[in-house]
Amino acid sequence: MNIRKLETSKFPSLLKEIPIPPKELYIIGEFPPEDKIYLAVVGSRKFTTYGKEVCERIIYGLKGFNFVIVSGLALGIDSIAHRVAITNNLPTIAIPGSGLDEKVLHPYSHKKLADQIVEAGGCLISEFEPEMPAGLHTFPIRNRIIAGISHGVLVIEAAERSGTLITANFALEFNRDVFAVPGSIFNENSKGTNKLIKMGAAPIISAEDILDAYNIVHSGENLKINFPVSPLEQKILETLIEPINRDDLIRKLGLPATEINSTLSLMLLNGLIKESGGEIYRN
Repeated sequence: MNIRKLETSKFPSLLKEIPIPPKELYIIGEFPPEDKIYLAVVGSRKFTTYGKEVCERIIYGLKGFNFVIVSGLALGIDSIAHRVAITNNLPTIAIPGSGLDEKVLHPYSHKKLADQIVEAGGCLISEFEPEMPAGLHTFPIRNRIIAGISHGVLVIEAAERSGTLITANFALEFNRDVFAVPGSIFNENSKGTNKLIKMGAAPIISAEDILDAYNIVHSGENLKINFPVSPLEQKILETLIEPINRDDLIRKLGLPATEINSTLSLMLLNGLIKESGGEIYRN
């Protein structure tokens, strides 16, 4: 792939606004038009089924609207965001924690994904010299670029201490919108996102929330997606003949609490169940 060094005058305008903008920027592919909304979607490398499905459903709901999906090409939620964007004809920008030369591109297992991003009309960018390998110090630097180039940052999943939260903190510092997906209080991967919401991040439970945040006119009916119910979701629905508290439900199902709590969070998000007064109901 052809790596080009951009002239400073051609840097995205948002990136030039941050306190310490990059001095150099390398690119493969082309920047999507700047009249689009650049939305960073970031999250845990060790994602849960809940995080994966939330990421897929929210980005699916942005299909056909004026968005560019920005992420870090990393394992986990980042790569899911890129792939779902491509599948739904949304341009996407990848910002790895390394240079862009294929010998050092991080992670190397995403070389094919990087090619697909460019082929779909997106790009890879980095402020590092093309042959610079990734290191512990390069990722926070990269996260600053993800936040700086974006109008808003959506955090899908994040532990209480994670690199994902570094991106969110940069977004706050740069006066960008910060969004977070709420999750189960029992799940380590939701501690960071729940904390962000407590600090003032806008909670996001659907693509509709993102569209509303940017005053984009839409029909809520167009965003409804009929996903199949998983076997565990079906088992939970069959168990909810009458309202039951969470602990009793877990005991009845006889499965690991972490697995059930993640599934319950997803079911709440999708409107299959509701929780009130300490009890869970079928919708």
